Amino acid sequence: MNYIRQAKINDLVRIAEIFVFNYRLNFYPIFQEDTFYFEELTVFNMVESFAKELDSIWVYDDGVVKGFIQIEKREVKRLFVEPVLQGKAIGTELLEYGIAERDANHLWALEKNIKAIAFYKRYGFDTTNEKKYEEDTTEFLVRMEK
Repeated sequence: MNYIRQAKINDLVRIAEIFVFNYRLNFYPIFQEDTFYFEELTVFNMVESFAKELDSIWVYDDGVVKGFIQIEKREVKRLFVEPVLQGKAIGTELLEYGIAERDANHLWALEKNIKAIAFYKRYGFDTTNEKKYEEDTTEFLVRMEK
């Protein structure tokens, strides 16, 4: 059964919630930037940001939006699943959809995000020698290609 569909305006709060919770859980321990993670990175602010990008976002919705993938020009820009629902193949379905239906073939992952890199490798993405700094930080992003 396919639970993946194009994101709609009424999905924005859920998408923003999933994004904010994942960022705080996975990236705050690396960056330790209180002002960004607890003042700037809010659901309210992210709803506004995601509203401009709806045409590139697909959600996993089996009655409740549980995850989303954002793909622009064959690049996986974002892939997030509600933290308490991770490990239930939602991310797998979203990524497989991105590859099969949107021809996704590359992405950038935080070099220290070992869990994400391992996940993408299981689906045929390999790290390249190409790296760049995460914006306004000293942490590297690594390019992965299928």
